[in-house]
Amino acid sequence: MKVLVIDPVHDVLPISLKEAGFYVDVLIKKDYQHYLEMIPNYDVIIVRSGIRIDKNFIDQGSKLKLIARVGAGMENIDVVYANSKNIHCINSPEGNKTAVGEQAIGMLLSLFNNLNRADQEVRQAIWNREKNRGIELEGKTIGIIGYGNMGSAFAKRLSGFDVEVIAYDKYKSNFSDQYVKEVSMTKLFENSDIVSIHLPLNPETSYLVNQEWISKFKKEIYFINTARGPIVNTIDLVQAINDEKIKGACLDVLEYEKLGFENININNLPEAFQSLSNSTKVILSPHIAGWTHESNYKLSKVIVDKIINYFNGNKPISI
Repeated sequence: MKVLVIDPVHDVLPISLKEAGFYVDVLIKKDYQHYLEMIPNYDVIIVRSGIRIDKNFIDQGSKLKLIARVGAGMENIDVVYANSKNIHCINSPEGNKTAVGEQAIGMLLSLFNNLNRADQEVRQAIWNREKNRGIELEGKTIGIIGYGNMGSAFAKRLSGFDVEVIAYDKYKSNFSDQYVKEVSMTKLFENSDIVSIHLPLNPETSYLVNQEWISKFKKEIYFINTARGPIVNTIDLVQAINDEKIKGACLDVLEYEKLGFENININNLPEAFQSLSNSTKVILSPHIAGWTHESNYKLSKVIVDKIINYFNGNKPISI
């Protein structure tokens, strides 16, 4: 079987596949047209988020049996069309769930304890203890929206903070356990002090977080997004922060990111972005919640195992 890798991955991926008997080509930083011309020769393509695997691309992959995404989000792949052509699509959210859960907690603690601001002030010999008095997590209710790999990893890592963790997932049920209590979205709107989004980006979730959605929360809330930027209407988020409906936000992702997530689209940074970047109520990071040294290995290793299992006859259910 011939495998084409078109985005950076950990060395464990090509090495392990070659050891398992696959022919592997690693060709990074080519353009869409280049890969389009090559894809008829391959049985498997391994991607991150560098190009769109659209209908045209899939049609050219006459031998394609498997599209593997090293990571979680599948928005750059036309999964429905691929499945209709009997091409299976897999990803590896198991590989970076720990990283995402830990980053969400880290950002929240930084926000609650004013660590970013305090650090900068102390470096300037400003010693302002009262201004930087923090907030404790203990006793808060944390609402998780989307209880898959990422949401459940976040819940597990909250278990030592003496908080109540509740979750809603439109496509799952009966998932209450020692880390979380399953609730309706209505209950989550009523009870949450902190809300964390763990959803894929698709037409259903695009701009889910908007003024109408935010207004449904009974309390003023803190907001965390480590999922995808376009899930949030940034203009509405900024307005909610200004109105103090949202008391603070932790944002690892922004709607202004380019497809590959490697940088921001500097030609599309409106006033709302400037408001976020100037606010002491907001913690920002450059889409690194799942981006640890450990997850770099695990993301690729999960894909290796799934590919080998697939060709050994243990075919997964496509996403």
